[in-house]
Amino acid sequence: MRVGVLDIGSNTGHLLVVDAHGGAAPLPAYSYKQPLRLAEHLDAAGAVTQVGIDALTEFTAGALLVAEDKGCEDMLAFATSAVRDASNSDAVLEHVRERTGVDIGVLSGEDEARLTFLAVRRWFGWSAGRLAVFDIGGGSLEIAGGSDEAPDVAWSLPLGAGRLARTWFGGETPDEDAIRRVRKEIRAQIARDAGNLLRAGRPDRAAATSKTFRSLARICGAAPSADGALASRSLPLRELTAWIPKLAAMTPAELGDLPGVSPSRTHQIVPGALVAEACMDIFDLTELEICPWALREGVILERLDQMSVLVAP
Repeated sequence: MRVGVLDIGSNTGHLLVVDAHGGAAPLPAYSYKQPLRLAEHLDAAGAVTQVGIDALTEFTAGALLVAEDKGCEDMLAFATSAVRDASNSDAVLEHVRERTGVDIGVLSGEDEARLTFLAVRRWFGWSAGRLAVFDIGGGSLEIAGGSDEAPDVAWSLPLGAGRLARTWFGGETPDEDAIRRVRKEIRAQIARDAGNLLRAGRPDRAAATSKTFRSLARICGAAPSADGALASRSLPLRELTAWIPKLAAMTPAELGDLPGVSPSRTHQIVPGALVAEACMDIFDLTELEICPWALREGVILERLDQMSVLVAP
């Protein structure tokens, strides 16, 4: 069947239309997305402003029409950290529901990590052994690990690239002192619960998902998206560490000219790189493999699993 997955993230609203069947990989059929920057449409009290609410409502209404035009039988809609953490989250979702009829669920940070882990496990398979998964979003960092399809440990930290850029750099090019201070904070937060993952031993395979990790891998020499999802891609710690001071010295225009970097996300590259480096350093990983599947695929896979149970004889 054809399903629409509506992902309301901190940076972007993204509708992914897929052809999904039990026992088969979800096959992308169409993609519709817009930059919403919800994390930047917050007032002093942490509430989504009317500008942000209107942008979300307009995008959701447009996505619903696209899903109908593309023949979707169902639409799975969810929101992550920007809406989850907003002080007026319930009011925002009620406004969207009243105007569009779309009921957007809010994923907890733990569920976000768990579903992303499921997608990565299905992509790499059982041969990956004990798996560690890292996902840098606009508002949060998700970490999960385990040997099965459900992770043994899964947690979320407020270390998204957009959140850090807004909180620590204020949209300005960071100086050495600002980078040192945010680097210290990032590493302290990750290390605080690192034992959750390390207690069971070193992972056999470590993977990363998300636009931030893909951009960093591309900067460090990974294959372009034009080479397809099956091309092997990785983010090596040595190369990333060498790039960080160069990235910090670049202007937004220079960052936007780098391969794999969207002009709208140039302000997130340096904080995202600091988080990625910290993950590899603290968990003693020399590189992270880039997985093309992430949260959206995890949501689809879980729904297919639930349907297969419901229709089982």
